[in-house]
Amino acid sequence: MTAATTAESTAAETAPVLAPRVTPLVAARHGALLTWRSLLKIKRNPEEILGLTFMPLMFVALFVFVFGQAMMGDWQAYRDFIIPGITAQSVIFATIGTGVALNTDIEKGIFDRFRSLPIARSAPLVGAILGDLVRYALTVVAVLVVAVLIGYRPAGGVLGVVAAGGVVLLFAFALCWLSAFMGLLLRTPMAVNIFGSVWMFPLTFGASTFVDPDQMPSWMAAFARINPVTHVTDTMRGLMEGGPVLQPLAWTLVWVAVLLGVFFPLATRAYRNRA
Repeated sequence: MTAATTAESTAAETAPVLAPRVTPLVAARHGALLTWRSLLKIKRNPEEILGLTFMPLMFVALFVFVFGQAMMGDWQAYRDFIIPGITAQSVIFATIGTGVALNTDIEKGIFDRFRSLPIARSAPLVGAILGDLVRYALTVVAVLVVAVLIGYRPAGGVLGVVAAGGVVLLFAFALCWLSAFMGLLLRTPMAVNIFGSVWMFPLTFGASTFVDPDQMPSWMAAFARINPVTHVTDTMRGLMEGGPVLQPLAWTLVWVAVLLGVFFPLATRAYRNRA
């Protein structure tokens, strides 16, 4: 056997296995398996859950009891107004962690192993994002438990609260693809965290999460009214406290479709090029 033949055989043995074309059903099964892997990380790293729950609880305490009297003259009234906003803000802000975790996994070489497996190219991303949604659901539960303990009683009842949680998790799922794209595009977890915070702060605070846009300066109110976080928050507020739901819900679904339509293919392509 010649040296050239030996080199070709070695290269063939070490070359990554190309994933065959898979049907959407098979791709969903691959994504479910990797979702389970993502959930197992919660058991090994319970401190991640503490981080996702402590910050929202701190926001509840600070905004309700420190700013409530100043904002509305009655902290109980401000509590009822702000709980949907804090829930939305906490979940949406946490989506930065999706990009940070993906970037960290890539640096460790974990995604190189996924590339060697005959699985759908989107499966590692779908698994990571669905696993994160479970963490975000725990955040929603933590905020609502504390809210109930301080006297919050949503007028929409259990069904309204569950529907509101579903809306924010649906939006978070779409937003996670933007975060995943950043995690795949940027080079370090620190860069992902910094860059994500830069655009997340104006989105979450420049909305109806903490203040009615009618009480903002005109230029800020104009931004708040077109802000997707406002549409999500107003939908949740309508479901939990009563009020208009159809229009903000329609806008929320439009934003979900836009985010998925743009960043799902971009994130998948970025994973294929980088991982």
